[in-house]
Amino acid sequence: MNRIFSGVQPTGNLHLGNYLGAIRNWVRLQQDYECIYCVVDMHAITVWQDPRELRKSTREVAAAMIAAGIDPRRNTLFIQSQVPGHAQLAWIFNCVARLGWLNRMTQFKEKAGKHRENASAGLYVYPNLMAADILLYKATHVPVGEDQKQHLELARDIAQKFNGDFGVELFPLVEPLIFGEATRVMSLRDGTKKMSKSDASDFSRINLTDDADAIRLKIRRAKTDPDPLPGTVAGLAGRAEADNLVGLYAALADLTRAQVLERFEGAMFSRFKEALAELTIERIGPLNAEMKRLLADPSEVDAVLRAGGERARARAEPVLREVYEVVGFLSP
Repeated sequence: MNRIFSGVQPTGNLHLGNYLGAIRNWVRLQQDYECIYCVVDMHAITVWQDPRELRKSTREVAAAMIAAGIDPRRNTLFIQSQVPGHAQLAWIFNCVARLGWLNRMTQFKEKAGKHRENASAGLYVYPNLMAADILLYKATHVPVGEDQKQHLELARDIAQKFNGDFGVELFPLVEPLIFGEATRVMSLRDGTKKMSKSDASDFSRINLTDDADAIRLKIRRAKTDPDPLPGTVAGLAGRAEADNLVGLYAALADLTRAQVLERFEGAMFSRFKEALAELTIERIGPLNAEMKRLLADPSEVDAVLRAGGERARARAEPVLREVYEVVGFLSP
């Protein structure tokens, strides 16, 4: 069976974009793939994190994944830092990847900004750790958004170079899985920017922990334009906020944008926002309630993560032994 690997950082509240762009798709992939899902706390500390908040967020992310429908009995769900092989393989990949490859990574430039010299070395080599996350389990497919495609291409380059340098076929060339409507969910305050945990305005996103009243208020205040909804997708051109809200409805209802516009053609946004709010509450409400139940007594979440960590280490160790043998390290 083909094998999926994917992970999410435990930094701040998970939001609707994380759910629609990633977690919901992971739940669906359980039907057809062997799935390995990871809370990537080592990636999180490429920028400074408050230790107490990091521990809290790690549990929250795991709880959200379970509440959304990821079955830890069928899949491996674990914390990245609890499997030493991720760091061990990442160091080897630091010695395989070329500086020129890393210099082309646009996400480092975006995250480091103008103060690149003050960025951590970990942020710079982040893509090598991402490659190690995937290849440590010889994953064949990774569900990615458009903004992660470049990192996945780097993982393929590293696998190919490692195999070529040592004359082996140890690592597969992983393939991306890119999904349809609303894989890139935008801010409720600015339709040209991605919905983000780090946005200063809480009204820019719908958190998975938001209750019904908060969801209604945020959607009511979402930025739009004065024109009614068009009848065709072409009519959304140049209307970033309108396109974002239509895309949200489409994703939540499992429709295309064209089908949504057929249903709401000519409607003003006051009416459309009410319908979108009710649909969002219907979809997110059960997840929200289950998250609260799990976090009220986190022992269930902790038990799942411990068991998942054991399974992940058992899967990783034989691959790491193979790598050590190929590289020329003496067996411990």
